[in-house]
Amino acid sequence: MPSLKSLWEFSRPHTIIGTALSLVGVYFIAVGDIGAINFKSLLGLLIALLSCLCGNVYIVGLNQIFDVDIDKINKPYLPLASGELSASQAKSIVIISGSLALIIAWAMNFYLGLTVLLSLIIGTAYSSPPIRLKRFPLFASLCIFTVRGLIVNLGLFLYFRSLFGESISFTADILFMALFITIFTVVIAIFKDIPDMEGDRKYRIKTLSLYLGKKPVFQLSLLILSLNYVAVIGLALLFPRLGNPGLLIIPHLGLLGWLWFRASQVDLENKGAIYDFYQFIWKLFYAGYLVLPLAFLLG
Repeated sequence: MPSLKSLWEFSRPHTIIGTALSLVGVYFIAVGDIGAINFKSLLGLLIALLSCLCGNVYIVGLNQIFDVDIDKINKPYLPLASGELSASQAKSIVIISGSLALIIAWAMNFYLGLTVLLSLIIGTAYSSPPIRLKRFPLFASLCIFTVRGLIVNLGLFLYFRSLFGESISFTADILFMALFITIFTVVIAIFKDIPDMEGDRKYRIKTLSLYLGKKPVFQLSLLILSLNYVAVIGLALLFPRLGNPGLLIIPHLGLLGWLWFRASQVDLENKGAIYDFYQFIWKLFYAGYLVLPLAFLLG
């Protein structure tokens, strides 16, 4: 049996945290009012967490199975690449996780089932031959921001709304959130390849970093994230009734300043420094799911 440490690392913890926070954030947006929270919806949240986290393990695990040779160069610390997990163990984890994700989701609700199913289909197409969309920069980015930006936010919102017995339609706050997160995941999609250029080049995985180079992709990522924060601040000033203006403006100004401070310290010749900044981008991603729902609830 694999150790708990190996299982945790195989699940790619930063993605697990991101998935968990996205569910909680969307749940509170769907609530609309703290007083509307009840036992049924909280139970629905826990069931959705279990299903989506299993789906998360399936997607990242499948990617590691088909990328094991590349990961031996780019990420030799991963349990499958390092030999801590065997190929048969990894396949068993992926099959069990994917099956549980679908069974739990469809047993619970049509909207949750559809959300998980679409996510797993796209995740499979991203990693698995013969399609293996990760070989193409545009399609690879499209897969990532479609799942994390659109399917997760909009699908889970409809799921939670159905639990509350609310009308099955989108509101301005969830559309705002989905757009913000979608733009954010575009950056995650293009930035994640910067520290992996060596293995991608050897195995002919075409990425934006290989086409343009590290510095242009780094600068492009910084520009997109900055414009995303500026857009939130600008919309909060133009439409103060969208959410709590203070919670939309002040935290995002702070996060924007923190982003530029951290970016100024990155040595693009240091692979470790680039990866640390990539993990920092994920922390900013987490903050989005903490700040925006709170701003909408208190607006």
